[in-house]
Amino acid sequence: MKKTQLLILLFMASLVLTSCGNDKKQQAQAGPQTPTLPVVAIPSKTVTAYTTFPASIEGIVNSEVRAKISGYITDVLVDEGQKVSKGQTLFRLETQSLSQDAAAAKANVNAAQVEVNKLKPLVEKNIISNVQLETAKAKLQQAKSGYSSIAANIDYGNIKSPVNGYVGSIKLRKGALVSPTSQTPLTKVSDISKVYAYFSMNEKEYLDFIQNAKGSDIEEKIKNLPKVQLILANGELYKEEGTIETINSQVNAQTGSISFRAVFDNPSRVLTNGNSGKIKIPKVFTDALVIPKESTYEQQGATYVYKVAKDSTAVSAKIETKAEVDNLFVVSSGVEKGDLIVAKGANKLRGDTKINPQEMPFDSIAKPIEKVFR
Repeated sequence: MKKTQLLILLFMASLVLTSCGNDKKQQAQAGPQTPTLPVVAIPSKTVTAYTTFPASIEGIVNSEVRAKISGYITDVLVDEGQKVSKGQTLFRLETQSLSQDAAAAKANVNAAQVEVNKLKPLVEKNIISNVQLETAKAKLQQAKSGYSSIAANIDYGNIKSPVNGYVGSIKLRKGALVSPTSQTPLTKVSDISKVYAYFSMNEKEYLDFIQNAKGSDIEEKIKNLPKVQLILANGELYKEEGTIETINSQVNAQTGSISFRAVFDNPSRVLTNGNSGKIKIPKVFTDALVIPKESTYEQQGATYVYKVAKDSTAVSAKIETKAEVDNLFVVSSGVEKGDLIVAKGANKLRGDTKINPQEMPFDSIAKPIEKVFR
């Protein structure tokens, strides 16, 4: 009995081994399995792309404060960053010597006035000629002019703000000697209730930008330009939108660029002179063909996708792109709306490849990638 059971077990084991060998042989003859890959249909969407340009920030008014006379600073009446009004005194200069000159000039005025008063009745009585009186009057006028000039210089010793704004860096302090020819200004007063953002485009970028703007002439085109945004130096987006006000019509011969000026409201005074940032200009593509970046691959500097034919063959196709929006390419040629493309794994395919296509919703592949780290 035991011998019979042993024979049965040996027979069954031989059947299993034979079966496994046949399966491996059949798999080898059948070749590699057809890969199953997700595919999506190419849609058309209205998307907004952005181009950025380095920008420098300045207040709408930047007025240098300089001395009109020579003298030593006796008082600094404001501090850096302080808000001041037009006409407010910022600095005082030593004017003692001018005050002495003014006293002497005033005495000259009084003496000349006495001479005129003395000659008037003599002329009326024809004792002296009128020429002498006119000469005395001329001397009186000359004395008054000299006094007025000295008095004005004394007033120039009170250095005042030329505009409403905020005081900048104060580089000269009490005891410093200043003059009208000093290279360094006492300070700057800036109006930063609004700021200018200056940026430039090269000639090609400028032509593409301005030719796509609506309008028959440059003035009309500037009025129709879209609002722009400002990326601050820390990477944050400034909350106020800006308006492009002017475009320099001349190309910079040294850099080959054309300069722009945009204006931004600055109610919180976050922006100030010398800030840097990036201007962000939108461009809207209406009913444009879009492809997920994940569905493309690069080869020798060109961009490709795998289009899926009706017989489920994935065929490489070169595409031309004209913009990037988040994780999408805006496509100008190479594919058509409704074409099926391999959504993921295109970079692993080689040549024309039969696949088992598994169609997926476009948005499941093209959804923006969440930023976990900054």
